[in-house]
Amino acid sequence: MRALAVTPIHLPPEEIRRRQERYDRLAPPGLEIELADVGAAAPASLDTGDAVRASERAVAAALADAEGFDLAFPDCVLDPAVPDAVARKPVHGLLKLSAMHLAGKGVRFGAVVRNEAIGAELEKRIADYGLGEYFAGTRILDLPFAAIAETRTWNRALGAAVRELAALGATAVINGCSAVDVEPADLPARIVDPTALALRLLAVEEIR
Repeated sequence: MRALAVTPIHLPPEEIRRRQERYDRLAPPGLEIELADVGAAAPASLDTGDAVRASERAVAAALADAEGFDLAFPDCVLDPAVPDAVARKPVHGLLKLSAMHLAGKGVRFGAVVRNEAIGAELEKRIADYGLGEYFAGTRILDLPFAAIAETRTWNRALGAAVRELAALGATAVINGCSAVDVEPADLPARIVDPTALALRLLAVEEIR
């Protein structure tokens, strides 16, 4: 099965290579993922609400032009341009798959995100998916864009945020970035890599 992943922002070639290598590591047997840059018309980062909306438009255009793949998804935990209804070509959302899986198991979960704009959009998505009763809220890590590729920097920032969400009843915390490697940590709630979880779910026969 071949899947197309589209970046939510315009990225340099070295970051595309890093993310493609991450997909190559995470993809279950039988699932081949090709990562494509969304294009120069998209924003370079998601730091404002306007940038989030511009990203959504650019991703929608890129997904509409995709041919030759069995399915597609945005390379973003905000699920930009993921349709509410079934589309002609299956378009999945990393957040939708992972959050609905957790809710389906009765897990109360929270999320950590890089900045306020991403947090606001993620909370809106959770509400749109009807998962509010399972959601403990978000915590802002207040990290620069460069931290996405800096595994140690990102993971060091998780501790206090995860403990706060655990105090609100969360037993799982979604790491709110699709391109960050999650390291094992002794924390009161488990950190969920939404990309790794979603890819495992996509490999299940029933949702192909």
